[in-house]
Amino acid sequence: MSRKSVAVLDVRSSEVTVVVGERGVNNTFVFKASKTEPYDGYDESAFFDTDKLSDAIFRAVSAVERICAERIRTLYVGVPGAFTRVIPREQDIGFPKRRAVGHRDLAALFEGGKEQLEGYRCIRATSMIYVTSDNRRVIDPIGLSSASLSGVLSYFYCSNYFAETMEHIFSGMKIALRFIPAEYAMATYLIPSETRDEYALFLDVGFMSTTLCVLLGNGVLAQRTYFVGKGQIAAVLMQKFSLPYDAACALLAKAKLYARSNSGKTEVNVQGVAYDVDTDELVDAVKEGLDVICEAIGGFLEECSGRELDFKPLYVTGEGLSDIRGALEHVSKRVSRVCEQLAPDLPYYNKPAMSSRIALVDLAYEDHRRSGFFNKLLNVFGG
Repeated sequence: MSRKSVAVLDVRSSEVTVVVGERGVNNTFVFKASKTEPYDGYDESAFFDTDKLSDAIFRAVSAVERICAERIRTLYVGVPGAFTRVIPREQDIGFPKRRAVGHRDLAALFEGGKEQLEGYRCIRATSMIYVTSDNRRVIDPIGLSSASLSGVLSYFYCSNYFAETMEHIFSGMKIALRFIPAEYAMATYLIPSETRDEYALFLDVGFMSTTLCVLLGNGVLAQRTYFVGKGQIAAVLMQKFSLPYDAACALLAKAKLYARSNSGKTEVNVQGVAYDVDTDELVDAVKEGLDVICEAIGGFLEECSGRELDFKPLYVTGEGLSDIRGALEHVSKRVSRVCEQLAPDLPYYNKPAMSSRIALVDLAYEDHRRSGFFNKLLNVFGG
């Protein structure tokens, strides 16, 4: 595969997507191939069916390699929030005398705070903020003169179960895996750095799981995943109206939660079969399903309560709410907070459902670029 290209595996709660892309002009992207395959998803601890997951991944990888006419050698795997833990830590180091802070000092600072976490492996560490000996709060301390350096750091851990499941699936494909935290990739890609410098709230609503984050600087202060989403709202419709699952999902796209009038019937046609339900009852059922998501958001906000988060908007993305008309307005009313929907600022990909795959390509590309830069340095200096 081209040195400028990266291959990414996006694992959502109902589908997997393999994307190959590279950076274009003006920070745009050029996508060479993309393939999405459905699978059964996961719960709090495991995938429902690893064989079906493996089949879906194999089909997606094979299709992308066929389109690109070349083999994938390295694959960046996005780790969903359900299989990620984020540990914030304050760490500091002192110097014998005042001097300019260098890259080795940052490496020592991060290494000093890294700890083993049973059942997990550390896949990334980032900073929320650095503080120098004269109490300067900075995002990047490189080159600043200081007698010490403190940092509020975020350590991202991937569950051994997830990593080992992926490693087993790819064991016969001769593809090297690199794990990156999916929620962190989305939050930092979609929310501008100047907004994150003063705390930001991020919500990713998927098909079967929802993840909430408190962001600060280039790190994550808190992250929680709840097993609620679009699929669970569809399940409410199934039970209330005795519908097959496909029909319930189709009705979600028909619901208008704040229409002037919801009288009459709403009808969908699925595989040649027509289903209709009372529109008022449909709206009530969808709101009932959304209220479960709102309860999760409310619990998270109570857990992370503080003046820093007062009046902060909730930035929302993911496929879970984007095609339910009025869903964002309902959530905003229930949690008493402005909700702003985010999506990639790219033609043809500017949908919330595209957020995870585009954000993963962006972060993977940066990691790929940095690794290439450091390899060149090693070659120059004989490393």
